[in-house]
Amino acid sequence: MSDKLILYSVADGIATITFNRPEKLNAFTREMALEMIAALDRADADDTVRALVVTGTGRAFCAGADLTPDSGKGVFFNDEGPVQTIAPRDFGGLLTLRIFECVKPVIAAVNGAAVGVGATMQLAMDIRLASDQAKYGFVFARRGIVPEAASSWFLPRVVGISRALEWSYSGRMVSAQEALEAGLVRSIHQPEELLPAACALAREIADNAAPVSVALTRQMMWRMLGADHPMEAHKLDSRAVFARGKSADAKEGVASFLEKRPAKFTDKVSKNMPDFFPWWEKRDFE
Repeated sequence: MSDKLILYSVADGIATITFNRPEKLNAFTREMALEMIAALDRADADDTVRALVVTGTGRAFCAGADLTPDSGKGVFFNDEGPVQTIAPRDFGGLLTLRIFECVKPVIAAVNGAAVGVGATMQLAMDIRLASDQAKYGFVFARRGIVPEAASSWFLPRVVGISRALEWSYSGRMVSAQEALEAGLVRSIHQPEELLPAACALAREIADNAAPVSVALTRQMMWRMLGADHPMEAHKLDSRAVFARGKSADAKEGVASFLEKRPAKFTDKVSKNMPDFFPWWEKRDFE
């Protein structure tokens, strides 16, 4: 994977993914989408990675799609290949769907402007921390297009339908403070304190939580947003609690609690997910 557009590093169980086009305010390209997806694949496949932090270099997190004639070619959708008979897929959506599928928690450290896809890609991330210099823009109507990256599904679930519509209709810039009040952002930090705060949150997860439990919890929470009755959650919870209750991690979790010591979880996401995972792909799941 090229380090030109996306930087990827792992330290003490935390993977950091950094957009690296500071001279372009990290404006998003098709190549960046593909590199970002590759970085997520890499992190998910690495059992030493316990959490991910996503941020940007320079003054912006991501200033939206690069609309310049050369760099912007194909950034909204995949228009390669034979003549399309159905609508092509937008690359922002391919990225957010990949984030949605992650088995590791994803934390955004929003260091500056997050506009267009720079805002919508974050909606599939789990927790967002922002610099006091950050601002959000769901500017699609001002560009003659519509919200992308599956944000019509994500944004109302994060901030509520009325606020999602207001921000999307107007396309105005939203301050970090307004984003905090709306629940889009978890906390606001001074620029120099942002990445350490995000890493501290990732460290809390990495040091204390069982990776398989985190992976299951992430998918359980996200996928239950579309359930039409709590019985669906009850059935899934029951399967998951039964499966994990027999695991080495559960035994260790209880023992460490009783012995008042840090737990040493040994189960791995790559090997020890329960046999019903991924349940959403199984026709006979009950």
